[in-house]
Amino acid sequence: MDISIVIPALNEAKKIRFDVEAAASFIDENKFNGEVIVVDDGSSDGTADAARKASVLSSVGLEVISLEQNSGKGFAVKTGIAKTQGDVVMFADSGTCIPYANALEQIKKIRAGDLDIAMASRRLKDTRILIDRSRKRRFLSWLFRQASIAITGLPRRITDSQCGFKLYNGEIARELFEECQTRGYMFELEILLRALQKGYRIEEFPVEWSCDLDTRLRPRKEAFSVLKELFRIRSLIKK
Repeated sequence: MDISIVIPALNEAKKIRFDVEAAASFIDENKFNGEVIVVDDGSSDGTADAARKASVLSSVGLEVISLEQNSGKGFAVKTGIAKTQGDVVMFADSGTCIPYANALEQIKKIRAGDLDIAMASRRLKDTRILIDRSRKRRFLSWLFRQASIAITGLPRRITDSQCGFKLYNGEIARELFEECQTRGYMFELEILLRALQKGYRIEEFPVEWSCDLDTRLRPRKEAFSVLKELFRIRSLIKK
């Protein structure tokens, strides 16, 4: 299989159908042999049923996994990636904040064996921000990056560890996520640090990005737990 696209979702019944259809259309239009895997992280609004009702061509595989209870975004993505079969594995947030076509060049590089991991970045010069975050959220994002650098040793060359649009060599994705122990949204930092530790080739790329204003994150309320999690991730990587 050429590509697997994993979409984690929590109470996204109003969006998930469009997410699935956009991912499936991307696979079909580019003549990939591919699949879309939705992981419903214990939603209470019928997200899984909405995902199953998406209009998807028979040539594109669709699997919807329903977790019985909310287990965290990291656990949801890990669950989905364990089910993938693609030579390239993509993880994309619900809301289709970035057009899937933005990933074509990176898919080619990974399939050619020239790249292991590609990460969308909202901070690169050529990135186009169509709908931006509030000034407060941008500042909190900056603070998180500084804390990640200071506590975990994240290299400064990594401009955006948390953007929810990433591509991996399939075998590498399944290896890294099998090792991942972070269940919450900071799983991306653990995965990245593990990949750097193993020497995998990582590249950030510019995108067209629109902020999904319907976010589940409440970073200001979670400041202490974020710091605690950063120290926990540091200890995991240094073992």
